[in-house]
This record gives sequence, C-alpha cells and structure tokens, in this order.
Amino acid sequence: MDTMSVASVAAVLADESRATMCMALIDGRAWTVSELAHAARIATSTASEHVRVLHDAGFVRTLKQGRHRYVRLSGPQVADVIERLANLAGPEPPRGLRQSVRARRLAHARTCYDHLAGRLGVALRDGLVGDGLISDRDGLAVTERGWATFASLGIEVQRPRRALLRECLDWTERREHLAGALPAAILSRAQDAGWLSRDSHRAVTVHDTAWLEQLGAQSPQTLGAALAP
Repeated sequence: MDTMSVASVAAVLADESRATMCMALIDGRAWTVSELAHAARIATSTASEHVRVLHDAGFVRTLKQGRHRYVRLSGPQVADVIERLANLAGPEPPRGLRQSVRARRLAHARTCYDHLAGRLGVALRDGLVGDGLISDRDGLAVTERGWATFASLGIEVQRPRRALLRECLDWTERREHLAGALPAAILSRAQDAGWLSRDSHRAVTVHDTAWLEQLGAQSPQTLGAALAP
C-alpha cells in the first residue's frame, strides 16, 4: 500500500460496497466473506470479487480455516487511512431509530481497529496526558510514572514493530485519540480483564471504571452511554 498512488487508493475505496466492507473490517477482527456480503448488502459472489480487489491492492489479507475463508485488514496503517477518510466524509446521517441509537453508541465509545475511539478514546488520551502518564511536550512519550501505572494494571507492550504512540484524529469528536502499540495493549488488557466489551458494530460498553480512573480518564459524566447499566 505504501507504493500505491493516491489515485489508486481512491479507486479501491471509490466503490460503495468495498468502502462499507472496509468500515466493517476496521474493528480489527476477521470476517467471513458471507458476513462482509451481509454488511454491504450484496451477494456473496460479488463480495468475493471485492475481497479480491482489496487483497490485490494490499488492503486486506485472507486466511483459510476449515471450510471458511476469513478476511481482515492487512495492518493498522490501512485502518488509519480508512479512519481518516471517514473523518473527511463526516458521519452518515442515520436512517431510522436503530441506526440513530447505533450512531450514538459509536460516538460515545467504539474501537478503531485495535484501540479505543469516540468520546471514551478522547477522554482516555486527555486523562493520560493530564495525569502525567504520557507527555506531549516534545512529541508523545510515556513517562516513568506512566510505565509504573501500566505495569500495575497488567498492561504490557511487546517490542512493537509500529509506533508506540501516535495521534489519531477522531471522526466523531474531531479531536485526537491515541493509536499505536500502547493503546492497542490497553484495549487488549481491558477486554481480557472484562473491564469492557464490544459488540459486532464496534460499540464499546464499559463494565468497570476503576482502570479508567487510574489512567486519569473521567468516569460516568464523560462516558455517558458507554457505561453498562
């Protein structure tokens, strides 16, 4: 994808069905072709052709397990491109009550590939910086206090092949949340520990706010609908 021209990238995502499939895949999970077909409201055979185009362009990778072929985005850089384009386009006006409720939930808290986004993601970034766990004075960097806090919560970052931290403009909040190896580790730990869960549409529900408070994020008033009843 790094060697593709801007026009080539635009051409891949110009098709509405492929764009819809990529927005589904931005949750970071592996999808079957039939699931992507259902999300895009197209035939499975048509979805297979779109997957081929996305694969040839380097947007997705596929793997076969048993009778099923699974599809997932090829990496965080692709997710970043899709999220930035979504930011430029702005949110699509919801059609009907169900879509309106879903849009509100996604705006409150969602995943963006492998890290937190929406109001929750922005609140987490503000908390980490505000509490001195991350410094943004000369670029983003984890402080000694930050490393100690992450260790106390069981958040471990393996030697990353990617940036530890980077800004990611949130397309609903129009402010930055955090992406990179550390935010991915935070989300992974939170899911494994049962502190939060996410549904099939990327919406996140928070079950425990103690970890957020330790990371400096404001709780109930800020999180709103992201909190479990």
